[in-house]
Formats: sequence, structure tokens, C-alpha cells
Amino acid sequence: MNFQQYQDHFQNILSNPNPPVPYDNADYMDYAKLNWSRQERWLKTGVIDPVLAQIIANIKAPQKWIIITEPWCGDAAHIVPFIHKIAELNPLINATYQLRDTEPFLINQYLTNGGKAIPKLIIRDESEKDLLNWGPRPAECQVIYAELTAAKADFQTVKIELQKWYNQDKGKSLQQELNERLK
Repeated sequence: MNFQQYQDHFQNILSNPNPPVPYDNADYMDYAKLNWSRQERWLKTGVIDPVLAQIIANIKAPQKWIIITEPWCGDAAHIVPFIHKIAELNPLINATYQLRDTEPFLINQYLTNGGKAIPKLIIRDESEKDLLNWGPRPAECQVIYAELTAAKADFQTVKIELQKWYNQDKGKSLQQELNERLK
């Protein structure tokens, strides 16, 4: 699906009086609503680094960007908007969005430490060769996540700490990592 179709899918979940699993669970639905707000904020206020914008502008051959995501994913709410904005900078980039929990389950080919962590960005050339596999979160944020997990922090604490990090970072770490890997 393209970005608009992903947005429509997201909105259909939020407006459905009988939402599908897992959104029939109030906690998932509440988190999805929060993620919509976060995503919309970054779509409006997120700033793309000019160095990265130039790297993207210099892409001269078609690329396929596959973003594996889900509306319930907190990290995706902070990352997907930036990937979308970056991909829009060059018409040679064809960005598609796949749901992690729906066939064809592409995530199974891009596990993180054996898990289905998202979001994932896979960049392929026109012959479908993988050029880049990035995700699920910037390295600095991943360190925080790993430390909290090792300390057996509860889910609420993890959510709050990662949210603070994303709010302070403003998409800069993601862009710096893509800048370094796309040069």
C-alpha cells in the first residue's frame, strides 16, 4: 500500500465501532489513537536535514522503499512520518507500506535479534536487491530500550522514556543514520 492507503487503514481502525484484533483491546486502541496524534505532529513539524535531502536528491536510479509498520507501534509513530517525508523528496523512490501482522509477512526475512521489531525500512534497487535494511529504532534509542529491558522496567516506563527521547531527538538520529548509510 502507499502512504495514503496506510493512513486510510489507520483511520479505519480508529473509526471502526468494532475494530479488528488487536485493536478490540482498549489498550491497543488507546495507543493507536496516541500514535495517530504523534504521527500527524511529525508530518506537520518534522524537519528534514538538508544534507540528507541532498543525498536523496542525488539518487539517479529507481529505488523501492518498503516500510514495515503497524498503527499500534509507538516507534513507528515517530519514524514513519520522517521516512515518508524523505521518500517524497525524489520521484525515483517508490515507497510502499506493509503491515507486520498481515501477509506476506515480509518481516520474517528482517528479524531483529530473532524478533519482529518494527518499523523496518528496506531499500531495494530496481532489480530487487537489498541496498539497506534499517530499524527498528535509532541506535541511541535502542541502547535506552535495551537498558530498560535489561532492568526489567515495566511497559509504561519504557513507553515514557522512549517518548521523551523521540521528543527531544526530533528525528535527527534517524536522519543521521540514513545519511551515513546512504552516502
